[in-house]
Amino acid sequence: MIVVETIKEMQAMLANYKNKGKSIGFVPTMGALHKGHLSLIEASNKACDITVSSIFVNPTQFNVQEDFDKYPRTFDTDRQLLESVNCDIVFVPSFDEMYPQKDTREFNFGELGNVMEGAHRPGHFNGVAQIVSKLFDAIPANKAFFGQKDFQQYVIIKDLVRQYKYDIQIIACPIIREKSGLAMSSRNQRLSDSDKVVASEISKILFWAKDNYKNYTVLDLKSIITKRLSKTKGLDLEYFDIVDDNNLQTVEKWNTEQNIVACVAVFCGKVRLIDNIVFNL
Repeated sequence: MIVVETIKEMQAMLANYKNKGKSIGFVPTMGALHKGHLSLIEASNKACDITVSSIFVNPTQFNVQEDFDKYPRTFDTDRQLLESVNCDIVFVPSFDEMYPQKDTREFNFGELGNVMEGAHRPGHFNGVAQIVSKLFDAIPANKAFFGQKDFQQYVIIKDLVRQYKYDIQIIACPIIREKSGLAMSSRNQRLSDSDKVVASEISKILFWAKDNYKNYTVLDLKSIITKRLSKTKGLDLEYFDIVDDNNLQTVEKWNTEQNIVACVAVFCGKVRLIDNIVFNL
């Protein structure tokens, strides 16, 4: 696996591959890799000739400085994991490489960016758009792979591609879960063993909702799930919503013409966790 630190070197290398007719897959990450990230690499390997991953902990998307400071930096382990799944290139730029000057761009995603994560983490998606657009400019891939766990981010990035006419296909890959059902996340490294037991209740409640939603109205189901999450000792519910997967707006009734997603954010201790599940209507 080749380690690249500069945009100039990355673009020259990929131009050479493209001149040879090779397709490029891209998996952006902030490191602290787990099986969920590795599943994205494997998906890219199957779909493309060359797979590039990036590791960059992006400060502009963190609302709380403490979260940025505590985000795990585990490059040596990450490199070994990427090599184990045959990633071809890893891009590890410095802060100055990605932000040679302050990025003052403001992105507008309309209501997509105003709900759920956008409502509770103001400025977060603007920071995401800043770094993802920079990475798309640096790495002219054919396809980019994102995990479904960050479902709202996936929808936002698709809109970024649409608005700015990037010639790249955005691929969503399924959530990878621990045996307990807990959605894999780099933040899980900050959970104690007892926290993980508590946090596994999130997915159990979501799975129950998926299995039983036909027995309730949307409003009743939201009420039931909200109460169950709120009453789970050790969890502090931030939001739960049931939304249309295209516009992320709250749905009021079941509609077989819509793909519907239940999304949740909770705190387990000081660690903020998100999860979601798709209802197959």
